[in-house]
Amino acid sequence: MSRSLKKGPAVDHKLLAKLAKLKQGDKTVVKTWSRWSVVTPEMLGYTVGIHNGKVHVPVLIVENMVGHKLGEFSLTRRFVAHGGKMQKEMEQKRKAADLAAVKAAQATTGTKKK
Repeated sequence: MSRSLKKGPAVDHKLLAKLAKLKQGDKTVVKTWSRWSVVTPEMLGYTVGIHNGKVHVPVLIVENMVGHKLGEFSLTRRFVAHGGKMQKEMEQKRKAADLAAVKAAQATTGTKKK
């Protein structure tokens, strides 16, 4: 459920106060646990450490993030690939094909990787 438009976006005021103390473009990571907080235009250019339940994931706030919640950029669950033996064989074939493509591209341009 999203928040009502007449109420406005839900923003953690403590987080905004911490960001207001910093200079624009400062690389300092501001830690926060408020995953529910909405990204506002005042947050642009800052790096926010969003807690995912285990660690703070550093996220640089850019223009496309405005209006989304901070929790969307710090995933709480890690995907573990399915498949087993067949999946592993397919991944090895894909890596071999990628390496062959890189070698072919290097051969055509005449550059060698050292």
